[in-house]
This record gives sequence, structure tokens and C-alpha cells, in this order.
Amino acid sequence: MSEISVSERRLRESSPVPQMALRQRSYWGDAWAMLLRDRVALVGGVLVLVMFVLSAGADFLAPYDPLKQFPEGLTARGAPIAPNSQFLLGTDNIGRDILSRLIWGGRISLTVSFVANIFSIGLAIVVGGAAGFLRGGIDTLVMRSVDIALSLPTLVLQIALSTVLPPSIGTVILVISIFAWAYPARVFRGQVLAIRERAFVESARSIGASELRIFVRHVLPQLLPTVVVYFTIRVPTAILTEASLSFLGLGVPPPTPSWGNMILGGSQLYRQAPWFFIFPGLCIMAAVLSFNLLGDGLRDALDPRERR
Repeated sequence: MSEISVSERRLRESSPVPQMALRQRSYWGDAWAMLLRDRVALVGGVLVLVMFVLSAGADFLAPYDPLKQFPEGLTARGAPIAPNSQFLLGTDNIGRDILSRLIWGGRISLTVSFVANIFSIGLAIVVGGAAGFLRGGIDTLVMRSVDIALSLPTLVLQIALSTVLPPSIGTVILVISIFAWAYPARVFRGQVLAIRERAFVESARSIGASELRIFVRHVLPQLLPTVVVYFTIRVPTAILTEASLSFLGLGVPPPTPSWGNMILGGSQLYRQAPWFFIFPGLCIMAAVLSFNLLGDGLRDALDPRERR
């Protein structure tokens, strides 16, 4: 009995089944494992996580009310206070704490960029998906519309539209989202064109599945990795756009803090209080860099060619 059990155990250990089971990880499990091996992407992911934690917990993590004006936050001549033990990053031109405004400004900037990207990427999925899946006249009409949208001077139109509409966070989201869908739509259309020709789509069509069901149940899940990558890469662009509009006085209206309007306020005192605009600029740079690093890592991890 012991010899039989030993031989059976050896046979099972030599069998390819356990090795195959080890290899049969899910697509997202493989992507996660590859992302964990990318140290640069991990650095970007950690920075993104820190920004999210600070933004989500601004009510508790910010040392002061971002709108509160401290009498001791100004010198006798009315100048901002340099970084010290009470105000770790100094104060602005009316005595408000810079660190608190940076934390709250991060919440505003990230919220605007994420909501704007949700709208623009969602529109790109609908437009690009319809063009690539239905083809024919719809594809031609949609792609000519995309060509027209890509030829427009985006920043000029964003400035003009921000001038016409009342200044608010909703206006900034609208201005960013309606001009950011065209290029992702073209990319998604190309992906859908390739996916719709695969065998599993033909199999679903052969058993009588409707076109809508095929698109939702079979095409969209295959498109999801590309959507994730483009969403991550487009966030820095939205952050820079919001900061640019706010710097021009057309974005988030004061006294609501955002990194862009903080730089605008500090630009007038760049000699007397350089910390006033340096720290918001560093926050924008860190946010853009961290999302770009994370986006590059996700692109490599979700690309099947990299796994080979």
C-alpha cells in the first residue's frame, strides 16, 4: 500500500495539471503581478494613493479651514508669513494657511479631472464603439466628426467657452470634457474593429445573440484594458487644463482653492513670497508625473505583447 501511495504521489507531482493550474491565472491577475514588478509604476501609484487619501480626508487632515484668514498670518506690513512651526508651508496674501489650501485644492483639482474624464471617456466609448462595431455610413459620419473635432483649436475654444459661461466647477468640467473625447474615440474605434472580427464574437452572432448584447457582453470587456490606460493617461491633461483655466481666472472661482488659482494669487508676490506659488506648482508637477508613471505601467501590464 505504501509503495502504491508513493508511486501515485510521484505521478501526480510529475503530471502537468498542477503546472497548468499555476499558469491559469486571470488576465487581471497577470496584469497586477506585472505591475507589482514595475518599481517606477509603483512609485507613481503610491503618489496617486497619497493624493487621494489627502483629498478624501481633507476635512480631517487639513490643519486649518482653507478659507480662514489669520491675523497672525500676515506681517506688520501685511505681507505673507514664511513657512514656520504654526504654518508649515507659510500663508498667502490674506493670511490663509497654504498647506490647508493645497490639500483642499487637491480635492477640487482631482475631482474636476476625474469627473471630466468620466464624461469624455464615456462619450468616446459610445462614439468610437458605435463607429467600429456598426461600420458603414455611421462609421464614416462619426470619423469625419472626429476629424473635425481634432482640428479645432482646443485651448482657444475652452477659453472662449469659459468666458461665456458663468465661472463654476461645473463649467470647468463641461469645458474639459466636451473637447477631450475625440482622440480616445478614434483609438477605441480601432480596437473595436479588431475585436469584432474575433472568433468569440462570430460564435455569439451565430447562436442568435443581438448586436447590442454582443457589444455589451463581449466587446466592451475586451475594450476595458484600453479604457483604463487612457483614463489614467488623460487625467494629467485634465489637471493641467483646469490649472491653466484657473490661472487665467476662468476656472474654479475664488475663494474656493485650486492649484491653478493659487498660482495666480502667488504670481503677484513671487519676489516677496515665492512659496505662495512654488508649492502649488510642485503639487501640479507631482500629480501629473505620478499619473503618467502609473499610466505607463498600466499600459505595459495590460498589453499582452509585453507578457510574452
